[in-house]
Amino acid sequence: MAGLKGGLLAMRIGIFLVLLVWTLSKFINPSQGSGIMDKYFGIAGVGTAVVVALGVLELVLILAFVSGSFKRISYGGVLLVHGVSTLVTIPAMVTDPFGHMLFFAALPMLAACYTLYRLRDHDTLLTLERPAPLATA
Repeated sequence: MAGLKGGLLAMRIGIFLVLLVWTLSKFINPSQGSGIMDKYFGIAGVGTAVVVALGVLELVLILAFVSGSFKRISYGGVLLVHGVSTLVTIPAMVTDPFGHMLFFAALPMLAACYTLYRLRDHDTLLTLERPAPLATA
C-alpha cells in the first residue's frame, strides 16, 4: 500500500505543478488568458479582471487539491477544470495534430486526474484531510 500512496502523492504534486503554472499565468499575463478564452472557448471580450478572478478561484482549488483537502470537491474540481480545458482543444488536435502536438500531453494528465479522483480515499500521504475509512469488501 505504501507504493500506491507514494504514487498517488507524486501524481497529486505533478498535476498541481502543471496547474500552478497555468494559474500563475492568469495573474502574470491575464491578456493571454483572455485570448485563450476567445480562441478555444469561443468567449470573446473577457476582461483581464475576470481572468484574474478566475485565477483566484483556481488558486484556491489547486491549493485545496495539493493539500488533500475537501477531496471530493477539490479532486473533482481539478478533473472538471482540466477536462473542460482538454475537451476544447480536441478540434485543434483533430484538424492540425502536428501543429498542436503539446495539446496531446493533456490526455495522459486527464487520465491521471481521473485516476486520482477515483482513488482519492487512498491518497492519504501528506494530506491535511483525515483519511476516510476504506471499505474492506
